[in-house]
Amino acid sequence: MLMVVIVTGTLIAFAVPALTTLLQSMRSNGDARDVDDVVALAKMRAAADFTRTRVYCDFSQETFEVDRWTAGAWSNESGTQPLSKGVTFGFGANVTTSPSGTAITQAPLCYDSGDAATVANTACIVFNSRGIPVDHSGAPIATDALYVTDGSSVYGVTVLATGLIRIWRTGATAAHWAIR
Repeated sequence: MLMVVIVTGTLIAFAVPALTTLLQSMRSNGDARDVDDVVALAKMRAAADFTRTRVYCDFSQETFEVDRWTAGAWSNESGTQPLSKGVTFGFGANVTTSPSGTAITQAPLCYDSGDAATVANTACIVFNSRGIPVDHSGAPIATDALYVTDGSSVYGVTVLATGLIRIWRTGATAAHWAIR
C-alpha cells in the first residue's frame, strides 16, 4: 500500500506543473481568440450600423470591450470582458520583432467619450463605417495590433488597412511569429 502511495505521489508531483503550464497556455490562447472575435465584431458592427466602432482595451484593468460612436460619444456595446488570470496586454521585453507586415506596438491610445483627449493606459482599434481601421482623424491606418502575453508566449491580433484580421503567436523569449 505504501508503494502505491509513493508512486501516486511521484506521478502527481510531475503532473501538476505540466497541467498548470497547459492551463495557462489555454487561457492565453483563449484570450487571444476572444480579442480576435471582438475585433471582428467591431469591424462588422461599424459597417452594419454605418458608424465608427472601436475595440477599447484598458491596460490598468486588463479588460476589453466594443464601443460604438453614438450622438457624439462612445458607448459600450458589448459589455466589458476581463483577460484571464495571469494574462496581460503586452509583448514583453524580449520580443523585439513584429509579425510580418505589422508593427511591434500596441494600437494607439483611446480617446475619451467626447473624443477630445487621449486616455492613459489604453489602446484602441477604431473602424470606420466601411470596416477599415482608422486613426483619430479618420485616416486609414496601415497596421493596428493588440498583444496579450502570459509570460511564456505572446499572441498578436493584427488588423491591416485592408481590414484583414489575423492572430499570431510566438514564444516570449524570441520572436518566431506563426499564424494561428
